[in-house]
Amino acid sequence: MQPLQNAGYDRAITVFSPDGRLFQVEYAREAVKRGTTSIGVKCPDGIVLAVDKRTTSTLVESSSIEKLFKIDEHIGAATSGLVADARALVERARVEAQINKITYTEPIRVDSLAKKLCDMLQLYTQNGGVRPFGSALIIGGVYNDACKLFETDPSGALIEYKATAIGSGRSAAMDIFEEQYKGDLSIDEAIELALTAINEATEHDTTSDNVEIAVIKKEDGKYVKLSKDEVSSCIEKVIAEEETEEDAESEE
Repeated sequence: MQPLQNAGYDRAITVFSPDGRLFQVEYAREAVKRGTTSIGVKCPDGIVLAVDKRTTSTLVESSSIEKLFKIDEHIGAATSGLVADARALVERARVEAQINKITYTEPIRVDSLAKKLCDMLQLYTQNGGVRPFGSALIIGGVYNDACKLFETDPSGALIEYKATAIGSGRSAAMDIFEEQYKGDLSIDEAIELALTAINEATEHDTTSDNVEIAVIKKEDGKYVKLSKDEVSSCIEKVIAEEETEEDAESEE
């Protein structure tokens, strides 16, 4: 009789499999992959965060779905995975930002906040009686004229990116970034690139009803969420450019 593949190694977070894997952490990553796509793009002028918040039913009010969060005046986050887990992480991040402001009378560094959050995530992979968070965050912000963009993982790992995506459309979005990302993008170009990636990830089903965008500009360092009309205008521009490119290719 063949032994089970996991052989019970996935029953507790504190048990490693013989090949050094923590199955509960890998299951948490799968929860993130099943979420809708969230995107972050860094450019010299600031940070762009964009999320796809499509609903499974027409009866759901899309405005009630939160995937973009303001952490502090200069930091925002985009999430994918279990919504409740993401909300708990965001609340912890907000508390850490306020503690730093009260203790040191200055805003928290973007990398410091990301590391503090990942320290918490790592604890939930090491203690019995708990489970890993089934959510990942893209944390972006501006501190001392430096733009920073980080991606967290349920394991507590932390990676800094120029452009990244999480969720079900990660692969398609990353392909777009690999092809089109440039280090000298303007904010408007970064928004267009983010929307192009989301449009590809959603198989060209992007509308202002299911997309939200937030921007943190270097000039003022403030988190600002774009209005629905602004998002709609940006989407129309991206779709028009894609149609123009398709027409040019067909003529060739």
